[in-house]
Amino acid sequence: MLERIIVDDAVRALRPDFAVLLMSAEGLVNGPSAGSESTDGLAEAAAPHVEAWREAYRGFGVNPKRARPSVDALLRRPELPAINGVVDAYNAISVRHGLPIGGEDLDTYVGPARLTRAVGDEEFATVKDGEPVIEHPEPGEVIWRDDAGVTCRRWNWRQCTRTHITEQTKNALFILERLEPYSLDRLVEAGDELAGLLRAITPEVTITTRLIEP
Repeated sequence: MLERIIVDDAVRALRPDFAVLLMSAEGLVNGPSAGSESTDGLAEAAAPHVEAWREAYRGFGVNPKRARPSVDALLRRPELPAINGVVDAYNAISVRHGLPIGGEDLDTYVGPARLTRAVGDEEFATVKDGEPVIEHPEPGEVIWRDDAGVTCRRWNWRQCTRTHITEQTKNALFILERLEPYSLDRLVEAGDELAGLLRAITPEVTITTRLIEP
């Protein structure tokens, strides 16, 4: 499955330094959150990579102060939100390593994931004022998508409701995203640490990775 995931040339043209570590985890036994984790003292070390992501957002016309890269938004919280065991694990690795990480329920996917730039008519399932709604990305916006629509808007800003990881998730995809000056070695190290947390949740989990380099 990981071999079918692609990064479109239009995204490569925008940020030739982009790399992504893809990780599938099959056979998960997820459960409730064990509690929140503090982000105290982590923002300073992450600052160079966060700034690189802000620059990337500006590159496709998004103000990163109004729609923040995911790791930037998490680091601004005094504590991480307590959601469920698997989501808490990848959020913890995100702030510890200063790295945007997405988590997706693979069984809700329609076709393979791909990183591309939006046409503008793609469907994005979300919630507004407590009610489910369908929105659309701006033309040219960087999006993750599958055959059914957008799975994450503005590169790593907001995930759709359709592919959220829940306590019932058995098979998951994790997307660890890097820009320079963040090194590939650090990216792989973050992936290894995430794999360790997932094995602590489910010792029998089957983990596969693929690194897509610049």
